[in-house]
Amino acid sequence: MDLYEYQGKELFARHGIPVSAGRLATTPAEARAAAEELGGEVVVKAQVLTGGRGKAGGIKLAAGPDEAEERAKEILGLDIRGHVVRRLWIERASEIEKEYYLSLTFDRAAKQPLFIFTTRGGVDIEEVAAETPEALVRLHVDPLEGFHPWQARRLVYGAEVEDPSEQKQVAAIVGKLYEAFVACDAVLCEINPLIVTPEAEVKALDSKFTVDDNALYRHPDIAEMRDVDAADPLEALAREKHVTYVKLDGDVGVLGNGAGLTMSTVDVVTFAGGRPANFCDLGGGGDAEGVVDALEVITRDPQVKAIFFNIFGGITRCDEVARGILQALDRIELPHPIVVRLDGTNAEEGRRILAEAAPSNLHVEPTMLAAAKRAVELAAAA
Repeated sequence: MDLYEYQGKELFARHGIPVSAGRLATTPAEARAAAEELGGEVVVKAQVLTGGRGKAGGIKLAAGPDEAEERAKEILGLDIRGHVVRRLWIERASEIEKEYYLSLTFDRAAKQPLFIFTTRGGVDIEEVAAETPEALVRLHVDPLEGFHPWQARRLVYGAEVEDPSEQKQVAAIVGKLYEAFVACDAVLCEINPLIVTPEAEVKALDSKFTVDDNALYRHPDIAEMRDVDAADPLEALAREKHVTYVKLDGDVGVLGNGAGLTMSTVDVVTFAGGRPANFCDLGGGGDAEGVVDALEVITRDPQVKAIFFNIFGGITRCDEVARGILQALDRIELPHPIVVRLDGTNAEEGRRILAEAAPSNLHVEPTMLAAAKRAVELAAAA
């Protein structure tokens, strides 16, 4: 679950990471009141769950309450990469002497948290990694050993931070970021930029904070931060129906039973020259209710032109899945062409059931590649 900047900063502050004072606003009048309360220059910042706010005009400086109200009128309702601005963070403006970058994420390949630190902050970290990779200092933390102060010093010295006061402050923030990461079951905590003011104070000027959805039951306070209205409507529907679904940009709807098989199906559709429209995992079962729920989600996407079922019969036999598919198609009207590949336990029986009773828009293929090619062809012809 991605958090807004102001929510991430709230969690930062809980763990002792210094942030600028700010107030939330949802109307121009509230922005004006926030600026009056904060005093002096403020920054009006769009709160959206995507990057590129500054380039899109979603971050503007205001000299006082009047300007804050005007800037709020300009930013509220703005569309930034498909996200409509409905919330603003009014923050006391900060003078910036230097901009650093600090993040902690989970490296799945190493199965360890990974720190990345550089003195070249305030820009896209991907640019720094591509143009000057030597400027990035990377450091894994063994979760069994935990974090140790020497690791913060290695980051600071590796990035060649020279000022002793900055070294001390950055090292302290590194330790507190690890505390926040572990305590909140985060998968990403990013500060870009981590600024140094002319008074030599180091603080987080921005926040990207992502929490593991599977751990939200342990954090009801964080779970309440989810903005349901900002979620992709298809993904919100999938969550409501307990379907594992991720929207993609293609036209071949993908449905498999099991995350690994579904990921492979997405890859095979691409290999066959098509573009998957989604990742949708039916889970280990294949009953009619589960198939109906998954199809309702997939077919809500207007880009979908064909649907590819990829089923491996293990605990749930292929003949049971075949009956579930037929029952589902009796319950919902589905004009899209459907390609089904069955393999595993009772696969031949499952294919026979579908061949005898399936509607004309359902096609059965014996292999995953053949099914992918057929689905791609049908999507192109639709």
